Amino acid sequence: MAGSKSKSTRVTLLDVARRSGFSPSTVSIVLSDAPLSRYVAATTKERIRNTAQSLGYRPDVFARSLRSRRSNTIGVLVFDISDPFCVLILRGIEKTLHSTSYLPILMDAHHERQQFEGYLDLLMERRVEGLIVVANWLFDEGGLLTGLKDRKMPTVVVGRDLSEKSIGSVIVDNEAGGYQAIKHLHEIGHRKIAVIRGPRRLSDSNCRWSGLQQFAAEQSLTLDTRLVKELPPAIDPISGFEGGAQLTQDLIRSRIKFTALIAFDDLTALGAMRALAATGRSAPRDCSIIGFDDVPLAALTTPGITTIRQPMEEMGSVATRRLLAALCEPGGERSVAPELQLLPPSLVLRDSTAAL
Repeated sequence: MAGSKSKSTRVTLLDVARRSGFSPSTVSIVLSDAPLSRYVAATTKERIRNTAQSLGYRPDVFARSLRSRRSNTIGVLVFDISDPFCVLILRGIEKTLHSTSYLPILMDAHHERQQFEGYLDLLMERRVEGLIVVANWLFDEGGLLTGLKDRKMPTVVVGRDLSEKSIGSVIVDNEAGGYQAIKHLHEIGHRKIAVIRGPRRLSDSNCRWSGLQQFAAEQSLTLDTRLVKELPPAIDPISGFEGGAQLTQDLIRSRIKFTALIAFDDLTALGAMRALAATGRSAPRDCSIIGFDDVPLAALTTPGITTIRQPMEEMGSVATRRLLAALCEPGGERSVAPELQLLPPSLVLRDSTAAL
C-alpha cells in the first residue's frame, strides 16, 4: 500500500523515541546501558525497553562498533574443516563464544598457504579483535603465524605448540598419551607391539614416541625397531588411513610376529584394521589396535577403536577463554601470554583391544 512503512525497514532509535515519547538521547542511554542510565528513572527505563521490544528494535552493531572502535568479532581459521580432528574443537569455540557478544568468523584454508595468508589479510581488514587457529597435524609450522606478533593480533593456536614463537598454544599432552597407550597394551599382556608413528617432522609424533619409550624403559620392554614404521609426509587429512593400511600390510609381509599395534591416530588405526581384514585377520582376535584422538568415527566402526582421547572440545573452549581474557584487559596492549597449555589425555576402552 502506498505510503505504508515496509516491514523490512529497520527499526531505529528515533522510532523508539517517537513511540515512547522520550528524547533520542535518553533512549540511546537506556538501551546501551550507558553509565548515565543510572540517573534515569526506573519507570522510564521500563517504558523505553518495552517499547523497543514491541517494535522489534535491534541495536545497530555496525554503528556501535564505529563508535567504540571495536568489531566484537573473532577470526577462527581452520586448516581443513573436513578433518574430523577439527569438529569438536570448533564446537568448544562456539559454545564458549555463545554467551558473549563476540561473533566468530570461520574460514577454511584447505591447507593452502596462499589461501591462509589471503584469509588472514581479510580478517585483519575486517578488524577482528583476535584470532584462533585450529591447526591439525598437517599444519606447516614454517612461519605462517609468526608475523601476527608484529601485527599486534591476539592469537591462540589449538593443536600445535608455537609457544617458542611467542604465540599462545593449547595442545594435548602427547607424551602422556603415548605412555598411556603402551601401558594399556602391556597391562593386558602384550609384549610384541608394533608402532606406526606420524611423519618424522611432526612434534606430536615425537612426543608420543617419547612416552612409549619412557614406559618401555621403566618396564624393561624391548620395542623391536623392525616393527616401528613411520607415516610419510602428506597434505591430505585422510592420508593417515591410507598410510596405516599400507604400513600394516608391510608389517604383515615381514612375518615378524606382533600381537598389538599402536597407531598414530584413529584414521591410521582404521587403515590398519582394513589391512588386517584384507588378509583374513581381524582386531582384536589377531591383533589388538589402539588409536589416538577419539574422533567420532572411532566409536562408530566395528569393532569400536580403543583410543587415547584428546579433550578436543575442552581445547577449543580453553583457547577461547584465553583469548577472551586478553581482549578484556583494561587499556594497554592486548596480548595472549605466549605459553603452552597442556591438557591431559584419557584412555577410552572399546573393542579393538583384548587381553592375550
